[in-house]
Amino acid sequence: MDRELLRQALSYHGPALLSLLRAEQHDNPDFRGLLPPPGTALEPPRGASQPPAAWKERPSIDTEIKRFIAKKADLLFAHAWKPNGPLCETIEENEEYYAVMPPLERFMEVPREERRELFFRDIERGDIVIGRITSIREFGFFMVLICLGSGIIREISDLEITALCPLRDVPSQSNHGDPLSYYQTGDLIRAAIKDVDRYHEKLTVSLYSSALPPNLSSTKLGVITSDDFPLHYRRSMEVANTGETFEEVLHRSPGFANPFLVEYLAEKLGISESNPPSLMRSLQIKNFNEEDFAPALRKKQSASWALKCVKAGVDYFKVGRHVEAMNEYNKALEIDPQNVEALVARGALYATKGSLNKAIGDFEIALENCPTHRNARKYLCQTLVERGGQLEEEDKLINAESYYKKALSLDETFQEAEEALTKLRKHMQVILYFLFI
Repeated sequence: MDRELLRQALSYHGPALLSLLRAEQHDNPDFRGLLPPPGTALEPPRGASQPPAAWKERPSIDTEIKRFIAKKADLLFAHAWKPNGPLCETIEENEEYYAVMPPLERFMEVPREERRELFFRDIERGDIVIGRITSIREFGFFMVLICLGSGIIREISDLEITALCPLRDVPSQSNHGDPLSYYQTGDLIRAAIKDVDRYHEKLTVSLYSSALPPNLSSTKLGVITSDDFPLHYRRSMEVANTGETFEEVLHRSPGFANPFLVEYLAEKLGISESNPPSLMRSLQIKNFNEEDFAPALRKKQSASWALKCVKAGVDYFKVGRHVEAMNEYNKALEIDPQNVEALVARGALYATKGSLNKAIGDFEIALENCPTHRNARKYLCQTLVERGGQLEEEDKLINAESYYKKALSLDETFQEAEEALTKLRKHMQVILYFLFI
């Protein structure tokens, strides 16, 4: 169990959550040594956030949340909540792939002091920040941060967070003797965090790429334009003007309609599609049967739909409506390209219409997919013999022989093929006799 996360939750939600946890998790040995004894006062740590004021007006929401936490505590506070695949270090902001959203704080009433505290808690060396130069001194320049370019993205444009870029962290420009003479007050700057003083809330930045982690080393640092603002910040500025809700921004994003959105983000976040993390207990089973996964279920569903089309096609075939029958068989194979019944039925229709090569093709695929299918084997043998007969009439005796042999290789007891082959060989012997007289 994650002790620190549990402590934070108890400090935030108070004795009510503690009572619910004792009731829900009393049989769970992992919680016995973690929950404070009865009568212990829960004091929130310095600077801890308080529940939103709206919850006081609607206590039922707060109660339901606490019940949910207590009921799912063994899952919520487990250490297993981590990626179960390789985690992508950076996710490119591309609105064609996924919905690039403003920081969540843009849609919430989070106090400035709390957002500032969270920023200094989460900012790390190597993170990219974007700001505007406010003053230039002989020892470097100061910039006020506007937004973040990597790391944990937060809404910081109104927090007036200042960072210093020392002279030693300003690269020389070829046409300027003094590195600082290249910069002017008001310039937009992209820089990398070099040092963080969390206690005094001071930041030092650098314009050298060596201050960046390897996965961001290709990022250009220095002067930029407003066109270089990250997409999430531009979205945030749009929301500031339009007042759109989170859902409205989400649904108008092109990436939200990407049919491969889930697969894309799951891969980037290291989440396995076959073994995803879930708060549903039924999904905590480690070993699912293969037929319970989506591909197997989808295959089964497609086979069912395809068989309905095959049945309709057979009904059309029986009354002589061959065009409608063929349409139904083709529809079935569009749904399930490997459907054996559809292949056999379409092959039979091809054979009836005289398209023997197409019929043989369908029967062979059907037999490959289901080697024990009686009709596929039977119809294939019959069609091979019929095609062999056509080739005999065309005096292509060697080709005809191969078709008869193939039929016998599929069914050694197939009498029609054996008789046809015997007759053909006698005929070939007669021809050879007269050729060498």
